[in-house]
Amino acid sequence: MRRVFAVCVVAAIVAACAGAGDTGTSTTRPVMRTTTTDEVVDESTTTTAPPTPQHGGTVVIGSDQEPSTLNPFTQGGNDGIVSVIGQTHLAGVYDIAATTLTLVPELVTELPSAGNGGVVVNEDGTMTVRYQIRDEAVWSDGVPITGDDLAYTASVLVDRLAADETIEEVPYEIVGTEAAGKTFTIVFATPTVAYETMFPVVMPRHAVVGSDIDEDWNDSMWPSAGPFVLAEWQKGEYLRLARNDNYWKTDSETGARLPYLDEVIFRFIPDTEALMYSFTQREVDVINPPPATEIVERLRDLESAGAEVQVKPGPVWEHLNFQFGPNNRNPESLNAYAKYRRAIAYAIDAERLAELVGWEPITSMLSPETEGGPWSQYTQNLDKARDLVGEACAEAERDCSTNPPTMVFSTTSNAEARPRIATELVEVLGEVGIEVELELEDSQVFFGETLDEGTWDAGLWAWVASPGAAGFTSLLDFVDPDGAPPDGANYYRWGTPDSSVNGDAVVRFREILASARDTVDPEQLVALARAAEEVLADDAVLIPIGSRVVVGAVWADKVSGFEMNTSAAGHTWNIEFWFRIDLQAVVG
Repeated sequence: MRRVFAVCVVAAIVAACAGAGDTGTSTTRPVMRTTTTDEVVDESTTTTAPPTPQHGGTVVIGSDQEPSTLNPFTQGGNDGIVSVIGQTHLAGVYDIAATTLTLVPELVTELPSAGNGGVVVNEDGTMTVRYQIRDEAVWSDGVPITGDDLAYTASVLVDRLAADETIEEVPYEIVGTEAAGKTFTIVFATPTVAYETMFPVVMPRHAVVGSDIDEDWNDSMWPSAGPFVLAEWQKGEYLRLARNDNYWKTDSETGARLPYLDEVIFRFIPDTEALMYSFTQREVDVINPPPATEIVERLRDLESAGAEVQVKPGPVWEHLNFQFGPNNRNPESLNAYAKYRRAIAYAIDAERLAELVGWEPITSMLSPETEGGPWSQYTQNLDKARDLVGEACAEAERDCSTNPPTMVFSTTSNAEARPRIATELVEVLGEVGIEVELELEDSQVFFGETLDEGTWDAGLWAWVASPGAAGFTSLLDFVDPDGAPPDGANYYRWGTPDSSVNGDAVVRFREILASARDTVDPEQLVALARAAEEVLADDAVLIPIGSRVVVGAVWADKVSGFEMNTSAAGHTWNIEFWFRIDLQAVVG
């Protein structure tokens, strides 16, 4: 398995950058996810014995993006394609497992935690974290990977966090480090769960120290800790990687040294139609195209010819939400009344809305890929919605028979999905007595002054999920009553000092938030985040609609081992396990 590494490599520890798949017109800050993703199952597959992995061969990956750099620590290093290519030659403390989207150890024997003694909160208030690097882990030049490498990487991260003007507050302060052979110990000034995702990539100190990190490692790379090494980059055309003969990992099932492939080639094909043509003509073996319904249908047509298409809920999840601050553009908004918000939750059929635009329906923010989340309580019930609208009007002392409640709905106008959902809301909410006025905006406006200033009434936009328990702090932060912009990400102004909403739900959420900030135990943090999510669902602070899907396609009659990973790790996350099936005929 491989790890995510480059998405916000400097800022990932605070989960404060746009996540993988973010186009800049869909979302603002990331939130966290962790749980089991259902496997994509082809019901037509017969129960035949899997092919035996063989060494050798090349796989060609078609990509509609080309990186500006290969260096995840410099400008442009946060681009998704840097991460996708990076799975072949970089390594970190952790991987992200595709099936569970949880963190698993890579360069270390186990991920440090309070439970295994790797994380200790000291009597003086500091926190010590200890890493044990695998004995077999070496760089491609044969030099062992040691605690010195983690210490050097930590110093680079801290320096870059401190110099990054977009980060308002560095999430931790390091007061001490110690490297001894394969062991690395780091001491933080205060307890923080940020340690969990601190090392998505580890740098080789012996090769990088003294160099210009921003200038020297863009077109070439430092020694690899991954299964391949950079061999050639013909810009505008392709990038070729060759087997790392010193790769330290073996296949636990076969005992074979990894990787199986001799080389991997990325072909850069920016035009979607040209990318699809290259896959159709078998000029490339693997693609991760845009998830448009028409593209998925065309790929499905190739399944009978040997293609395998995997469609999974991705990390970008859309939600309907409400503005509670003083700048609400609708002076007659009833957003302050929970019964009104619940009425909307019961009026809409969120599952149908999601499927209407090709999204995967969700009932949870933490687990968008599972059913039975806290928002599953709101199955469509128009009669109940009408009753709740009436009760909300009574609380507001408003005669809704002559002055029906009005929702001013805003979202981006640039793409088709959100405007289509907006049009649907006009009809369905009209059936329960809520008039909807659409005020759609260009994405630059909506994700600029509208979101920052809180000048919408009801809206539709997305967050990006991230793996690991540390990211659950983002879930809490984006509705932190003390975190209104510009100091925080509570764009809704729910429970803030100038909010129209305060009460038991806000009090309970504050209690959960305080507990979360006092724990460094990932399991406790997950439990607290789930409790926080239940508060938000019961109070209908927002309504999740659906996750955007991600699509991967492979010529499965040629390549085995491909498995889509919907996290920032991307579709090359386990590339060391890929092998060529058509070599069976030669070797067997």
